[in-house]
Amino acid sequence: MPRVPVRSTEDELLVWLRRSGQVPRIGDDAALLPPLGRFAVTIDSQIAEVHFPADLDVAVLARRLLAVNLSDLAAVGAEPRYAFLALSVPPSFDHRRFFRAFLAAAKHARLELAGGDLVTTDRATLTLTLLGERPHGGRWLERSNARAGDALWVGGTLGESALGQALVARGARLVGRTVKWPARLKKAIGEALLSNARRAVLRHLAPKPQLELGQALGRQPRAAAIDLSDGLARDLRRLARESGVGARIDAAALPLAPKFRELAQRLELDPLALSLGGGEDYLLLFSLPRGSAPEPRFHAYPIGKITRSKELLLEIEGQQKPLPDLGWDHLSPR
Repeated sequence: MPRVPVRSTEDELLVWLRRSGQVPRIGDDAALLPPLGRFAVTIDSQIAEVHFPADLDVAVLARRLLAVNLSDLAAVGAEPRYAFLALSVPPSFDHRRFFRAFLAAAKHARLELAGGDLVTTDRATLTLTLLGERPHGGRWLERSNARAGDALWVGGTLGESALGQALVARGARLVGRTVKWPARLKKAIGEALLSNARRAVLRHLAPKPQLELGQALGRQPRAAAIDLSDGLARDLRRLARESGVGARIDAAALPLAPKFRELAQRLELDPLALSLGGGEDYLLLFSLPRGSAPEPRFHAYPIGKITRSKELLLEIEGQQKPLPDLGWDHLSPR
């Protein structure tokens, strides 16, 4: 009889790989490489109709592809150095418009495109590998650095990108910096919330990696960090597991954008579920020892604390309950 493959979640597969003893460097947002622990490398793919609509402006796509990868370097406190791009796209793809936008964004990040591959295919798949370097005088941020008693912080408002994704799924499109709205969607949102909806679309399609925050955290005596790409609840589990700790977060402390709840309700979406499991926030979730805090210019928010117990708890109106199992698993069937 043919052998039936064992299905795994993304996290279960990573645990299995690590137990093999042959892949000791996986576990953080970017792998920390020898010699002398100076280099970090990360790789990410973006696929049409999985991560972005097929008709997305290729200039927006170029900037987004780079930003989501830079967020992984931010999560380990690295400075960007080199990029390698594998571009598999349809014949109609506007390569020059894509590269103009990509190279401009790379220059702003002080990143050099050092190589890659070009292929023609029916469905656009873009795979970007970035190499970063540990800053002079800095430390690597690792998920295993959290300790009981640490404060838990997040680098910005939560759930807004997921709200933007819902708007894109309903027809919103970003061209340059202008958001185009289908008439029905614009009516459903209402004029009073249109600027908030535009901000949500920009958060989703034009994220801003927190490189400076990551490097500043690397100058702290100790900090743990993770890139919030798959949702706060899912990514907090990963950080806690690597550190062998638990956490308690306060629902009332979760930072939300202005009129976030009103806009979510207008779209018939649950604000708390979006903030805990929406994903693609591309913010840093990090812990610092009690008494330490990030610089005010980073506008980070304390949302809870690291605990000795390995439980993950959500406090709502004074009641503690298990943190819901929300967030994205890239191996789950869609």
